[in-house]
Amino acid sequence: MPSLGWLRRQAVGWSLPQRPGTLAAALAAMEFVQADPIRAPARAQDLILRQRVRGYRAGGLDRHYPALDIDEDRLYAYGFVARRLRPILYPRRNVHAADGAFTLTDRAADVLAFVRERRIAHPRDVQAQFGQERVVNDWGGTSSATTLDLERLRHYGYLRVADRVAGVRRYELAPPLGDPLDPGDRLRAVALLIARTLAPVPEATLGTAVSFAVPWIRPPGGPRGGRPVIRDLLARGDLEAADVQGTRYVWPADLPPVETDPPARVRFLAPFDPVVWDRQRFGQLWGWEYRFEAYTPVAKRQLGYYAMPLLWRDRVIGWVNCAGAGQDVETGYVDRAPTGVRYAAALDAEIERLRTFLARV
Repeated sequence: MPSLGWLRRQAVGWSLPQRPGTLAAALAAMEFVQADPIRAPARAQDLILRQRVRGYRAGGLDRHYPALDIDEDRLYAYGFVARRLRPILYPRRNVHAADGAFTLTDRAADVLAFVRERRIAHPRDVQAQFGQERVVNDWGGTSSATTLDLERLRHYGYLRVADRVAGVRRYELAPPLGDPLDPGDRLRAVALLIARTLAPVPEATLGTAVSFAVPWIRPPGGPRGGRPVIRDLLARGDLEAADVQGTRYVWPADLPPVETDPPARVRFLAPFDPVVWDRQRFGQLWGWEYRFEAYTPVAKRQLGYYAMPLLWRDRVIGWVNCAGAGQDVETGYVDRAPTGVRYAAALDAEIERLRTFLARV
């Protein structure tokens, strides 16, 4: 029967390689990397990749993106998705249309033709061609009408992000899709991908994460949430499950159990790293409440603006803050710092790795 110790070993061992590899190999293995724009000390995608890529430097994903087989896209969150997964993510239903169809407006068709002609188009150039009209966006504010057209064309698979210039997306035509896969097969594939990314994951958490993708994929009359998809995968034997202290955990059945003890290594993890992504699992595995406080008023912060969980072996024992390159690394502990030279040396080594990662290339 799995225990909390077993779950901790799998959570760390399944997600963090003992021997980091190349950027391309890490992305192929992970298939999804969550993104976040805050740089304190670096963006989430860079902090996630530095734990999995040999010699990785901040900004490396942006620099190499055009040559990599990945796309900016959304899974359970926005990030970078392996391009080979396009057939399970597209075509997408239009949740605002009764028949699920996305119909190009005249302006969107013109924007698409403009991108096709330019090959790569910056939103500024599209605005210059079609005007500065502003419309209400999905968050209740206003945005450039043509920029929203570009994003909708990307969301529905007509365009992809070619690269970024000073943080702004540039767009190009997306590769054509073949015949659509069965929606049920697509939903199961998406659920397994998310389960693999977050494994072992509470069943309720996986259900919520899968629910973000269900509306885009489900056929008429199909499941409206993620839980039916998970039950189907459990019945098929594609997922395994175990109850640990009142929480039902699931993971892909083909993941081999990690039997070895974790290395005596310190890691500073991104707040969105798969190891610490689920706050329910975090609290159960490590016995304390981690909070992401970037959007918390300063007076109410307890850990810091961008506190990064501090992992020692397979225990998250505290957090660190570092504002950026050349800044001090400040540590905090739930209880107290481990004693002994092995931890002190491992902490110093991780601080040095962080400084190298943040240094300008």
